[in-house]
Amino acid sequence: MTETSELDDSFHVFDTTLRDGAQREGINLTVADKLAIARHLDDFGVGFIEGGWPGANPRDTEFFARAQQEIDFKHAQLVAFGSTRRAGAKAADDPQVRALLDSGAPVITLVAKSHDRHVELALRTTLDENLEMVRDTVSFLKDQGRRVFVDCEHFFDGYRANPEYAKSVVRTASEAGADVVILCDTNGGMLPAQVQAVVSTVLADTGARLGIHAQDDTGCAVANTLAAVDAGATHVQCTANGYGERVGNANLFPVVAALELKYGKKVLPEGRLREMTRISHAIAEVVNLTPSTHQPYVGVSAFAHKAGLHASAIKVDPDLYQHIDPEQVGNTMRMLVSDMAGRASVELKGKELGIDLGGDRELVGRVVDRVKEHELKGYTYEAADASFELLLRAEVEGRPLKYFDVESWRAIVEDRPDGSHANEATVKLFAKGERIVATAEGNGPVNALDRALRVALETIYPQLAKLDLVDYKVRILEGVHGTQSTTRVLIATSDGTGEWSTVGVADNVIAASWQALEDAYTYGLLRAGVSPAE
Repeated sequence: MTETSELDDSFHVFDTTLRDGAQREGINLTVADKLAIARHLDDFGVGFIEGGWPGANPRDTEFFARAQQEIDFKHAQLVAFGSTRRAGAKAADDPQVRALLDSGAPVITLVAKSHDRHVELALRTTLDENLEMVRDTVSFLKDQGRRVFVDCEHFFDGYRANPEYAKSVVRTASEAGADVVILCDTNGGMLPAQVQAVVSTVLADTGARLGIHAQDDTGCAVANTLAAVDAGATHVQCTANGYGERVGNANLFPVVAALELKYGKKVLPEGRLREMTRISHAIAEVVNLTPSTHQPYVGVSAFAHKAGLHASAIKVDPDLYQHIDPEQVGNTMRMLVSDMAGRASVELKGKELGIDLGGDRELVGRVVDRVKEHELKGYTYEAADASFELLLRAEVEGRPLKYFDVESWRAIVEDRPDGSHANEATVKLFAKGERIVATAEGNGPVNALDRALRVALETIYPQLAKLDLVDYKVRILEGVHGTQSTTRVLIATSDGTGEWSTVGVADNVIAASWQALEDAYTYGLLRAGVSPAE
């Protein structure tokens, strides 16, 4: 039995980061990125994860194929997104509809036109034919055993222009078997009172189960989502950290926190709300965007207090200047400049990793201090669980986990007169009593270092042959050493059955990359069950 059994179907939290969120300017998700985000969202406990549009592009098609093989979903159901059939065709014969079935997703979301002008100008068909497109596609997919949700695109603008037709689309989808019909504020121009009035009317007039999808162009997406819930919507569509086209979508985290803590609705499995801050920051690292420090609930400044009147009051009672206990969402109150680490988070992570901290407060305190020390230098462990586990094990064992000792390494980049480049790396290390010197070339200095490290170690540790570096991210951190810059590197590594991430920080990208590589190989050997070198 999974934790999903704790929740019924009366209220849905539906995440669309992998489709809507990916439309944000500056976000370009690889398949590996999408898989990583899906794991985080499932860990958080959302009910549905919309993975993209299978058949529309090779990346989304690959994602669905790999997700079902590589992710053991514990809480979420995977959702495929597509559109109603073409005008004048049959759903059963539409290749795009077939691609939705071929994705294997148990749930399908269809986008349907609900604005009369969009039907006539964009689809170039009649209003009646559009209704038939909705009816035929929903019915066909239901007959194929799929659960179907329908997104009514531009609903609120369409309702303003022609309310009866907009409602007829909702009614048609519901009568054809759609489990939920979602009213979309596609242009993001609505205000909360308007949303509440429209949702109330549509619910009364159609009897359909309704959801809400709000864009944030007026800065009201979260408020509009909650206004729809007040009016009777029981399905909310959001994106992690509010990522999305233009200024974004309704932010998943404040919506979920409000539902759980303000409305008293149980929309997540037990204990998952405390993971919210960690999940928010981990997803930000995957998409390679700096987490918003002032984001509600999960920002590092969400519960930060400066000296003065606030600080004096908080010493008496923290609730005097905080609307919730920050630990409820995995965050911490800060009186001074510090990071996100606390005793509770370390103990929780240790338990998750299967490391017994034995209630040792001194040990936990040392780990917290190490994390604080490292994060002040630019490290982040939100998206580098493997590096954190190595740090934690080092404190528990009283010494670092070692499979090899590095004597030295170097990387050489050679510019040639013909404009070509050569990259060569040499690694000198000791492993199992042997001194090994290895040299390799690569398509860049980091790749050359990776290959040299492999050449040095694979004869002693053949398990490393399975390792593959699947992602590499670099971020320049400002203001850590005055006018000098510090570089943070995140590396994702796979052994074919799972992935892990490691972090390195240094004053240049090569040194930071080397740190992350060392951790990646060390963790890979730990994961393979290899005993550390004596």
